[in-house]
Amino acid sequence: MPAILKTDLELDQAALGFTQKKRVKTADMRVTRDLVSRAMHHLQPLNAKHHGNGTPLHHKQGALYWEPEALYTLCYFMHCPQMEWENPNVEPSKVNLQVERADDCFFASRKLDAVAIEAKFKQDLGFRMLNCGRTDLVKQAVSLLGPDGINTMSEQGMTPLMYACVRGDEAMVQMLLDAGADLNVEVVSTPHKYPSVHPETRHWTALTFAVLHGHIPVVQLLLDAGAKVEGSVEQGEENYSETPLQLAAAVGNFELVSLLLERGADPLIGTMHRNGISTTPQGDMNSFSQAAAHGHRNVFRKLLAQPEKEKSDILSLEEILAEGTDLAETAPPPLCASRNSKAKLRALREAMYHSAEHGYVDVTIDIRSIGVPWTLHTWLESLRIAFQQHRRPLIQGLLKEFKTIQEEEYTEELITQGLPLMFEILKASKNEVISQQLCVIFTHCYGPYPIPKLTEIKRKQTSRLDPHFLNNKEMSDVTFLVEGRPFYAHRVLLFTASPRFKALLSSKPTNDSSCIEIGYVKYPIFQLVMQYLYYGGPESLLIKNNEIMELLSAAKFFQLEALQRHCEIICAKGINTDNCVDIYNHAKFLGVTELSAYCEGYFLKNMMVLIENEAFKQLLYDKNGEGTSQDVLQDLQRTLAIRIQSIHLSSSKGSVV
Repeated sequence: MPAILKTDLELDQAALGFTQKKRVKTADMRVTRDLVSRAMHHLQPLNAKHHGNGTPLHHKQGALYWEPEALYTLCYFMHCPQMEWENPNVEPSKVNLQVERADDCFFASRKLDAVAIEAKFKQDLGFRMLNCGRTDLVKQAVSLLGPDGINTMSEQGMTPLMYACVRGDEAMVQMLLDAGADLNVEVVSTPHKYPSVHPETRHWTALTFAVLHGHIPVVQLLLDAGAKVEGSVEQGEENYSETPLQLAAAVGNFELVSLLLERGADPLIGTMHRNGISTTPQGDMNSFSQAAAHGHRNVFRKLLAQPEKEKSDILSLEEILAEGTDLAETAPPPLCASRNSKAKLRALREAMYHSAEHGYVDVTIDIRSIGVPWTLHTWLESLRIAFQQHRRPLIQGLLKEFKTIQEEEYTEELITQGLPLMFEILKASKNEVISQQLCVIFTHCYGPYPIPKLTEIKRKQTSRLDPHFLNNKEMSDVTFLVEGRPFYAHRVLLFTASPRFKALLSSKPTNDSSCIEIGYVKYPIFQLVMQYLYYGGPESLLIKNNEIMELLSAAKFFQLEALQRHCEIICAKGINTDNCVDIYNHAKFLGVTELSAYCEGYFLKNMMVLIENEAFKQLLYDKNGEGTSQDVLQDLQRTLAIRIQSIHLSSSKGSVV
């Protein structure tokens, strides 16, 4: 801030005019001028020294004064010091004060104790002197900082050493270390004394700041001087802030990660609460997770190659198998030979989750290749990314891995996210291998249990006649004409048999002897319907294979639910890979939902075989252009969701309704 020499008279005149112009009281100016005079008393011995440092040389000429405008600017910065420290690398901006801002500053300064103002000014001046990068001012600056000296903290809870590490000023760091700066002091977490502490920097050390900004020489200097490689983490205690290694892994600085590992940094240390940066639903956020979440494969591999410090806490073979590690089917060579630590397995599972969650599927596959078991969520997220990126070989590899997921992992996510994704892939895929793999998965999810059976509807007829009256002309009171042939029946039986017969009979008066024509049912089929009514059940019916579908249609038309269900059961018993598509199409056409659902269950249970059936492929992919494939896939998805819910997610798992 420039200082201009003036006489007392000139200063008083300028101050008077400036005060009148800005409407500021003269008493406030005198307080500020007195404060500046005290500060300059400390600065004057620094003049006329260090001729080779490039700074202007001033000779002592009595008292040194500042212009009123400079005083206002100084007071403004004293009032708002946090503006200066938001970015220590940026010089303070030029400030042109308005009337209201000047009034506010001086009004606030009047309320402050004069001693507190002087102490705050000295501290701010000391930090400014250190931040200018001049190592020759360190001793003078330290004398201004206060009782804590070189370890004094700013309102952001940061020491001069931390600011020097942020700037990467190696010379200043060395000078501060020589002056006795504490290497391992932490940013405080309490907001009372230090109101401007940023939440994300709490408990950080100077090493943490140097690592965050990638200043490798400064990191090397701090480590050589004895800085704790884990930052503020203490052995055996819970960690609530990021370690230097975590930050280096997050930004992908391979050189820094290597350096920290060489100095003993532990990649397994996790952060319990990440100061609001991210959440960790699977566990602690460790260095593996940071590298995986940001897609740094080379850094992740470097972390994997780091030998474990302790060989305790070893998994037995049974425990490895219980964790779901499929050693026999792990084809790719392992990235790390030592992977039997429980802590490391947990860390890698956490990293696997974060790599999948952030879309770095290649990192996820790397982790899987060393034997870390899949979870349903990581598998689904990886499959989603592979499908979005149209990576066919990766999709095939992931689909092949589905069976390695433990059934205990099946959750609602499989129904709400997994099935829609897989059926979308089936719909869009033109690759037979992918289609076959999906069919294998659907059959696997459907399970080994039998398809839920259809049950007979036991309904007692309100009216019943002796079979002797069936098609008896002498005793009948109504005649039907079917395919040109008469069929004799009785109103008393048919009127209560179904709503359809009631409607047919009600439309024709009793004294009307004309026939009721039935033009949409064959005579043998109509005869079976009547036989069912007169005999009071389906037991006496002899139904041929080629008649069952037509009888089902007739039962549906005449609204005879019990006969309809009997026909559905016959169709379900006789279903096979050759006729299943025809039965399904007929059931869908008639709107027979129970038989349709049974057929869908048959499709899912036998999909591996049916996918080779041309009629089934035509049904799935709508090769005739009828627009039915979308409905079929939706129906299959719904049926499979009900099945998974019943077997894996209901309170009575394993039961089939």
